[in-house]
Amino acid sequence: MIRLSIPLRQALARLSLPVLIALAFGTMLLGKADAVLAERARMGLADLLAPIWSALQQPVATIREAGQEAEFLFNLRAENARLREENERLRRWQATALALEAENAMLQRQLSFVPEAAPAFQTARVVADGGGIYARAVLLGIGPNHGVRKGQIALDERGLVGRVTEVGLRSARVLLATDMNSRIPVVLESSRARAMMVGTNGARPRLQHWPEGSAPVEGDRVVTSAEAGAFPAGLPVGIVRRSEGGAPEVELFARLDRLDVVRLFDYGLAGILPPEAVTRPEPRPRR
Repeated sequence: MIRLSIPLRQALARLSLPVLIALAFGTMLLGKADAVLAERARMGLADLLAPIWSALQQPVATIREAGQEAEFLFNLRAENARLREENERLRRWQATALALEAENAMLQRQLSFVPEAAPAFQTARVVADGGGIYARAVLLGIGPNHGVRKGQIALDERGLVGRVTEVGLRSARVLLATDMNSRIPVVLESSRARAMMVGTNGARPRLQHWPEGSAPVEGDRVVTSAEAGAFPAGLPVGIVRRSEGGAPEVELFARLDRLDVVRLFDYGLAGILPPEAVTRPEPRPRR
């Protein structure tokens, strides 16, 4: 072992910092003077350290994966218990639904119930948002010999969109439920109270003219009413919400801001058609 004298050790200690600073400045100057050489040196050092970093990351990744696996197994037990409870609850609901289905079938047989025929419909694509004389309406592109007529009901995959008000040779206009000219009779499902849904040109139509003592309740489901023969009963419309001023509004199921394709249903209703558009049987010739 080499023993250094105290004065020599003190001299080396005093010189170590200036030497390191000089080496750092020299490396910086070398990098500025020859960028290619500095880049090669950096890449060489990176290539040298890459296998070491990879080897160090292997046990770290293994430990991390083991921790994630342990956490997953720990949560799996709680998830399994929750799914068992949910499955048991669904089985009880299934038994209730089957009993109600059997009771409903029995009552229908006793009443000689005749189910309504499924309405005819056709699909049309929205080609423009121009309202024409209306503020909230869409224009549909339809082919020739389409069979679309005024009064048909427009729905998307979620619920009621509106009704057909104008028909051309290759296009039709649908008045949306949010237009201020729209008046749709509806029923509040929880209380079975009837009301009128009035468009406001905003995102949510308002409810008006409900019976006294049957005010709309927040979250109540709204469906169409068969009043005046304008709409069939039971079409899904939306959910009752309260405005900032406390007025009952309807948050529609249909996404009117993202309409692309709608279905036009023909329920054979003429309640909103003008008198000249209603087809009447021709009088029989007198003999």
